[in-house]
Formats: sequence, C-alpha cells, structure tokens
Amino acid sequence: MDPLIVLTAADGSEDGLGDLFASQPDYWELSGDSAGELFPVAEGCEAVVAHDAGGRLVAFAELLKAHPVSGHPWIGLLVVDGRLRGRGYGRAVAAAVEERFRIAGRTAVELAVLENNPGAVAFWESVGYVEFDRRPDVDRHRPCIVMRKAL
Repeated sequence: MDPLIVLTAADGSEDGLGDLFASQPDYWELSGDSAGELFPVAEGCEAVVAHDAGGRLVAFAELLKAHPVSGHPWIGLLVVDGRLRGRGYGRAVAAAVEERFRIAGRTAVELAVLENNPGAVAFWESVGYVEFDRRPDVDRHRPCIVMRKAL
C-alpha cells in the first residue's frame, strides 16, 4: 500500500526543502538545472510540497495549471526525497497530484521527461503515462519525451 500523502502550497521556505533537493544529485546533473532556480514559481504554475502522514517532507512538485498548447494540466517537475526511493512515495505523490486535477474536473495530465533520464521514463510508464510526442523543452531545448495520462 502506498503511503498517505498530503499536498500543500510551497513558497520555498519549507524546512528540509534544500535537503530534499540535495537527495537527488543525479537528476540535477542530468538536467543541468539548479534547485535554486525553482523559486519564484513561473506565472501559471503552482509549487506544492508533499508530506507523509507523520508530517515528514517527502516531495516537491511544480504544476502548470494549463499547458498553452493542449490546455491540460502539466507536471513540470516532481522531486521525491532520494532517501525514500523504492518505498512508494513517488507513486503516492503522483496519485495525489492526479486526484487534485481530477477533482478540478480535468480529464488528463501531461508531463515531459528528459530523454537522457530512462529511470524517470520507466517510473512514469509504471504509473500509467504513455508517450505521445518527442520535442525539446522550451527553455533549454533539451530532448524530451512528452507523456499523458487520462484521468
């Protein structure tokens, strides 16, 4: 059974956020991004943090309310505490984000995964996302696999 997850708005001042980001050095190296670039959140986006039932910070996500092309909501980034790998937290956070969009009446959610990150592609496929396009990301022109899941 996946852990219980509670999503709340984030502003970058949460205790433990720096440690959570630091727990995923492989992602930051693959992406060329910096966790310090996440705040302030871009217009049209929302940052959320996920806590488990005990109140422990387990993940951060940046969500786009509506993609400018498809109109579907978009998971721009999901960072789960690397020290919790393999314990179901990624699945639980993805499910909580999806439920949030479902309650808002959305019918699908999309995301893009860097092509050089096969572990992330495998994760998203395992929770029901399917590839529907390949294109570079807008900001840095990195090759991406674009995925969608019907809600």
